[in-house]
Amino acid sequence: MTTEKKIEIQGIEPVILFGPFDSYLKTIRTAFPDVQITARGSAVTLNGDDDEVAVLEQIFREMIFLADKHGEVLENDLNALINLALAPVPRSKPPAPDDEDIIVSTPDFAVKAKTNGQRRMVSEAKTNDILFAIGPAGTGKTYTAVAIAVAAWKAKTVKRIVLARPAVEAGESLGFLPGDLAQKIDPYLRPLYDALQDMLTSEKLKLLTERRIIEIVPLAYMRGRTLNNAFIILDEAQNASSKQMKMCLTRLGINSKAIITGDVTQIDLPSVMESGLPNAEQILKNIKGISFVYLDKSDVVRHKLVRDIINAYEIHESK
Repeated sequence: MTTEKKIEIQGIEPVILFGPFDSYLKTIRTAFPDVQITARGSAVTLNGDDDEVAVLEQIFREMIFLADKHGEVLENDLNALINLALAPVPRSKPPAPDDEDIIVSTPDFAVKAKTNGQRRMVSEAKTNDILFAIGPAGTGKTYTAVAIAVAAWKAKTVKRIVLARPAVEAGESLGFLPGDLAQKIDPYLRPLYDALQDMLTSEKLKLLTERRIIEIVPLAYMRGRTLNNAFIILDEAQNASSKQMKMCLTRLGINSKAIITGDVTQIDLPSVMESGLPNAEQILKNIKGISFVYLDKSDVVRHKLVRDIINAYEIHESK
């Protein structure tokens, strides 16, 4: 079934949407040869199959949004939008809605809560605005937190995701790492990128980060901000000072949620500095709307030896 759709582009210079010498229009027409695209003045008319017209309308709406927000549409933006639109639909059946362990579905697989600790994280995040997930390495704290945040964004309960980590050295000094500031802090933020790349296509992740719908930042960069309609994750919170922890938690604005993850056995702060994570446990444990979930060795989802390693270190440290 064919349809016609007219899109008004008033207030935007046509060259921004159509490209120099209509180069963007030519790219779109090549990608969607079965849809007739007519550009006249401040309007674009689409004629063709219902589904393809709907996809093209969404592409033009996204381009108009970028033009309004940034004053331009880059060729990379257009290519990313087209690639997303033309991405093949997965053949596998969608996960059954009664599978309570599914946190978020991707084109390739479903991210599930695999342990009781992770299930408690999912449950507590639904009923509390701030969740502390505390446990040893390998329990999936960060991965589960990112999945919960992506699920909330996909469900449109929040409009953005902000992921933060303290840039605290564990053996190497930032000053001696190569590169500029962005390259120096990238290793600290890489685990968050890795988790997101499992749940979003590279094109989608690139587009969302460029539009700042997803932000991955060092903790210090959050000072002075108020984050409304956002899902905030503070990872490796044991390496945040008490002042930094308070600063992060007070960034929450209207309709925002936060998950704080950390391992109190892996504090890399100088001995004279108090960790904000155990401090927050003592100060905030009785506040309604703030929940604490504790994961342990039984929640480890990495190599089977990780559980034995954690156990061995606990025995050694107890002596």
